[in-house]
Amino acid sequence: MSDAAQMVSVEVKDRIATLTLNNAAKRNALTRALLDALIAALKSLKAQDVRVVILRAPADATVWSAGHDIKELPHGHEDPLGYADPLERALRAIREFPTPVIAMVHGTVWGGAFDLVLSCDMIVADETASFAITPVNLGLPYNTTGLLHFIGRLPMNLIKEMFFTATPLKAEDAARWHIVNHLVPSAELEGFTLSLAEGMAAKAPLAVAVIKEQLRVLTDYQPIAAQVFERIQDMRRKVYDSADFQEGINAFLEKRKAVFTGS
Repeated sequence: MSDAAQMVSVEVKDRIATLTLNNAAKRNALTRALLDALIAALKSLKAQDVRVVILRAPADATVWSAGHDIKELPHGHEDPLGYADPLERALRAIREFPTPVIAMVHGTVWGGAFDLVLSCDMIVADETASFAITPVNLGLPYNTTGLLHFIGRLPMNLIKEMFFTATPLKAEDAARWHIVNHLVPSAELEGFTLSLAEGMAAKAPLAVAVIKEQLRVLTDYQPIAAQVFERIQDMRRKVYDSADFQEGINAFLEKRKAVFTGS
């Protein structure tokens, strides 16, 4: 098995697939290798009689995922979150997967990993979970597609607070805002998630698949006038070409606090 394939382990039992992120050395950072392995695993499951997918980190992980691997982001004059970016491809693979995908969250979820979790059909978490979206720590202009993912799931005032402050949202607050479907004690997390999956796996798979696809289409295809989209892209381009974006990346790599000047 290749090193990339080992980054996501796959277990299938009773038509339920469990995908486990296994990049502990980088706190499950969403590297190209890990995301490619995740996409490949989902593709392979389409050929099997799988009714539900559970996406998780190892049981002993304190960080579910550290988010996008900053070292792999383009550092200027190129959209850091373009359509072909590995994270964007992984988000589409989850959202377009024909069966329900449950994110089982034990530990902290950072940056792009929060978008990954939100792209799952439902979230079950325990008291160790927290969620943060952190592009402003890097001076990174988040993409419109990603913002639409958040708009489809969270109230606008919460989206603004989370994006503007980058402050982690604790598990109980995530439950209060209906980010997670179920908040359960850590000792019950695996059993509860499996029971939820088993209930769905016993239902009519064709009906589940078409309902999931209908909901995806109805929520994903929100029209934006061409001139508005072009204006947004131009605004984003000025940000990822800015000195602030380079400063954010450099500060992260040098493990220091960024000093943003607005230029």
